[in-house]
Amino acid sequence: MGKLMILLYFILSVFPADATENRRHIHVVRRGSKKSHRGDTVAKIWIEENGEKKIEVAWSELTADEEALIIEAIEKHWDELNRMIDDVFAGKKIQIKRIK
Repeated sequence: MGKLMILLYFILSVFPADATENRRHIHVVRRGSKKSHRGDTVAKIWIEENGEKKIEVAWSELTADEEALIIEAIEKHWDELNRMIDDVFAGKKIQIKRIK
């Protein structure tokens, strides 16, 4: 799993196997939950379509407030997240971004 960003009690990640999917997306894991230890996600958020920014929730177990918080962070850091995803898919080591 390529951890990209830590936002409060969430980890935003990509999986190297996702490089072959049609749309770029981010998996959201709740830190400290049993699910996070198994690598299970609590949300999947599309961040583009046909190379253009298009942020939308594919599925989610989050509250509306949690979704809004994460979407706002993705919107604000979209370019940086895409560069980080490119690096993960290229097998490069990245610096995890921490957002408060």
